[in-house]
Amino acid sequence: MASALAVALWGCATPPPEPVPGTLPPAAPPEPPAPVPTRPPRLGLALGGGAARGFAHIGVIQVLEREGIRPDLVVGTSAGSLVAALYAHGLSGAALERAALEMEEAMIADWTVPIFNRGLLRGEALARYVHRMVQGRLIEAMPLPLGILATDLATGQPVLFRRGDTATAVRASSAVPGVFSPVSIAGRAYVDGGLVAPVPVEQAREMGAELVLAVDISSPPAPLAQTDPVRVLLQTFTIMGQTINRHVLARADVVVRPALDGVASTDFAARERSIAAGRAAMQAALPRLRERLQALRKPLAAAPNGR
Repeated sequence: MASALAVALWGCATPPPEPVPGTLPPAAPPEPPAPVPTRPPRLGLALGGGAARGFAHIGVIQVLEREGIRPDLVVGTSAGSLVAALYAHGLSGAALERAALEMEEAMIADWTVPIFNRGLLRGEALARYVHRMVQGRLIEAMPLPLGILATDLATGQPVLFRRGDTATAVRASSAVPGVFSPVSIAGRAYVDGGLVAPVPVEQAREMGAELVLAVDISSPPAPLAQTDPVRVLLQTFTIMGQTINRHVLARADVVVRPALDGVASTDFAARERSIAAGRAAMQAALPRLRERLQALRKPLAAAPNGR
């Protein structure tokens, strides 16, 4: 009975329509386009100047490291150049903090007599310290592409060191006029890179960064309780730097400003507080950084040159 019913139903089924001669069968729905492979943007870390406040850069690096965010290049001005050099050499966030806590001010400062030199500090101790910490490695040999910004004293132009002796370049980048002696390299005199860029944002772009994370450790001008020449000079650079920074930082994708109120540029005793401030500021900036990393993803074939 069941087989008879099946035969009856089959006989009642409507056969498929015969194709009309001269026409094509309906087209199959189009395949969805294959997703275009992308890569994250080339991330440049720009570390600004601020003397002893530069310890905050270490906290920023620690958070990036913890979150698995690895910059593709690093560039530094003044105090930022010191941290940038050690980081590019391969020191981890933890190793940078250990080095900071073990550092004595005498290790990076050597006083001299101003009447015989054009500055109060020779800067030789700083160069020796950097040379030892990076084991004499040249800038171009760093595992992480490194840029160190200084100012040509004769022309006032920024000079980005991408090759040569790392220790000498850091010393030049940190040579605050009137505080440190200018540094002679290939017959030219160089001083602090903060004169032209307190945070080297443009220089990170020049090195190929597609996204710039800028760390601003500059301090606002504060009333001076004394007329110590060094403090007056540092205050002068603070005022100058604020004006320049307003234009420079506008070109950064993400700006991190550690809360360093009350930490003077000469306050080496506040290094732990500065490192903690760097961590807190970078933690707060993570959502913005992740958003920009996603928004600026590039087609895989559009990778720029490595160095």
